[in-house]
Amino acid sequence: MGIGLTILDRIAVVTIDRPDKLNALTLRMYRELGDAFNELARDDAVDVVILTGAGERAFSVGADLTESIPALAANTFDISEWDEAHLKAGPFYKPVVCAINGLCLGGGFELMLATDIRVASSTASFALPEPGLGFVPAGGTLVRLVRQVGYAHAMEVMLTGDRFDVEHMARIGVINRVVPPAMLQAEALRVAERIRSNSAGAVRTIKEAALSLRHLDWPDAFAAEASLGQRTFVSEDAREGLRAFVEKRRPVFTPPAVSTDRIGST
Repeated sequence: MGIGLTILDRIAVVTIDRPDKLNALTLRMYRELGDAFNELARDDAVDVVILTGAGERAFSVGADLTESIPALAANTFDISEWDEAHLKAGPFYKPVVCAINGLCLGGGFELMLATDIRVASSTASFALPEPGLGFVPAGGTLVRLVRQVGYAHAMEVMLTGDRFDVEHMARIGVINRVVPPAMLQAEALRVAERIRSNSAGAVRTIKEAALSLRHLDWPDAFAAEASLGQRTFVSEDAREGLRAFVEKRRPVFTPPAVSTDRIGST
């Protein structure tokens, strides 16, 4: 029980591993998840991350309410301590693919929103039940959801607390694709491998731009875009990519020498 981490061929798989409790996260598991992301941010042998849950019943139903809510209500625990687990504490520019198997509720939904590409089982279902319990989804949802999908769709999910099926989540743009349960992990790995085949420096720059430029006004955004673009144009990967194009072969990109990602202190 806890957070599993395996790395193979520059792809890391982070697994929320408590299937008997629908992968509900204890306070310790939240710390372990934050530590795992911190480790991966600094590990230059990793280009892409897959986040998933153990078993077929749930990706995660979020925080273990028997432990976390009493601690929060007693004011002995600050929800900001979960920032690293929810990728709120700082930049994490390596792409994260989410493989969603079964229930994706509350804090599990919030962890999903911190990822970049989402593959879901056809049996998955989604909800933010927090307002029915007297509190709010403050693990990134209040910021992220209204920026990731249309306002009315985001507000329906957040305000009603209703359960939504995977087809609805795909239709409003929360989910990228839906696959049969038996194909979930293979499809997530296929997406991760496709990303990994590209220049890691270019991929990280794309994610950096997506996260950092959207709040700037247009002149500042275009100027920052040009600066980020120039960083890649003069890179060894760009030179290799052009050589490979001329020579009609697959490029062999160089892994980044030093990671710039940091999401917080360990």
